[in-house]
Amino acid sequence: MEISFQLKMSSEESLMELGYGDFGCSHYRRRCKIRTPCCDEIFGCRHCHNESKNSMEVDPRHRHDVPRHELKRVICSLCATEQDVSKNQYHCNECGICRTGGGENFFHCSKCGCCYSNLLKDSHKCVERAMHHNCPVCFEFLFDTTRDITVLRCGHTIHLECVKEMERHFRYSCPICLKSYCDMSQVWEKLDQEVASTPMPQMYDNKMVWILCNDCGESSEVNFHVLAHKCPNCNSYNTRKTRGGPASYSPGISQMM
Repeated sequence: MEISFQLKMSSEESLMELGYGDFGCSHYRRRCKIRTPCCDEIFGCRHCHNESKNSMEVDPRHRHDVPRHELKRVICSLCATEQDVSKNQYHCNECGICRTGGGENFFHCSKCGCCYSNLLKDSHKCVERAMHHNCPVCFEFLFDTTRDITVLRCGHTIHLECVKEMERHFRYSCPICLKSYCDMSQVWEKLDQEVASTPMPQMYDNKMVWILCNDCGESSEVNFHVLAHKCPNCNSYNTRKTRGGPASYSPGISQMM
């Protein structure tokens, strides 16, 4: 453990040294450059710009200082990402790209292979390479997206605004694994009442069907009902009918949610 910790520390230190030693300019040792608003050129810092634009080789009529309070764009020296300075960007060495929102507000999960908000540090469920795929709703690649990301209960990631769009259409299950991503207990109680108040015709009294629960993953044989089928294991109605028993179900035949 001590050896691996030392190796990790030396690796992190080497990355930091890479940033501060091999990048920057004579004025600042940092890992970003600026795009000046006055001449739309890239410089290591405002001093680099001023020295260049006020040198003896420049026509006196064209000499000027950069209006530093008007700077709006910066470029990461490690990944060449250009973005607005107002986004509080930071470079994640593990991700290998720049992200926005301030490095102090995020942590990198090595198993998920991406950065998450500190609010999720002790509560998110790890999924290997969790953001190395397209959003299941809008299909934008999540790893380098600039839009807000949320982690569902199941651990799958999706755009926050895409979740809100799903809710506007009364969709409350993960588009990838179909597990419920919020507390559905009140909805299940209402379905209990609906099922109880809708008796099936006598001819269906003994009709049984096999269901697969999307929430707990258990297969069960239950009484057929035209409205919905309740999982006897976890009481969820997020179920789907299957062709037969636990060993012969076919996903996607019928789905409640």
